[in-house]
Amino acid sequence: MNRNVVIAGSVVVFHVLALWALQTGLLRRAVEVVVPAEVLSEFISPPAPKADVPKPPVPAPQPRQAVQRPAPQPAPQPMAIPDSRPAPNAPVGVLTPQPPAPPIAAPVATAPAAPPAPAKVELPSSDADYLNNPKPAYPPLSKRLGEQGKVVVRVLIGADGMPQKAEIRTSSGFDRLDQAALTTVMRWRYVPGKRAGVAEAMSFNVPINFVLE
Repeated sequence: MNRNVVIAGSVVVFHVLALWALQTGLLRRAVEVVVPAEVLSEFISPPAPKADVPKPPVPAPQPRQAVQRPAPQPAPQPMAIPDSRPAPNAPVGVLTPQPPAPPIAAPVATAPAAPPAPAKVELPSSDADYLNNPKPAYPPLSKRLGEQGKVVVRVLIGADGMPQKAEIRTSSGFDRLDQAALTTVMRWRYVPGKRAGVAEAMSFNVPINFVLE
């Protein structure tokens, strides 16, 4: 009887404790601790197979390069050692001093060439005796009126000595005297002007004086 009472009492205590544990949450915590361990043990998947890693390409064999062998060097030749001692039969030369070089003369400065002299010019002339030029004619009216003065006429003389044209350079102040001077110089003959001895056309001034005696 005591044994049965003890067993019954133990069962009752166990159930009481179980109910108390359900109320206080101890049994739930125990279940959460036990159940996840089993679930994790069931859902662990096997490891995935390893992916095939591509193998690196094998490099193609390189052709062997011909190895150039260095050309054989010639054997060193024996070098001659100079002997400073003179030969017993060698001729002995005598050094003669060279004569001094002649002194270099300083360059002489040459004077610049003088410019050519200008050609000689000879003006025409009307005074030669062989020309036989008459005296200027005095206008009669100018004599009665007492007109007198000096006229300078510019005359162009050709290479043949003949007058080509004339003009009054300086007037006497009287037209009759000026016109008489122009008529006179155009009737005369002249010695032509010359340049370097060669006759050429040239102009010159001819003075004519009208003076009452």
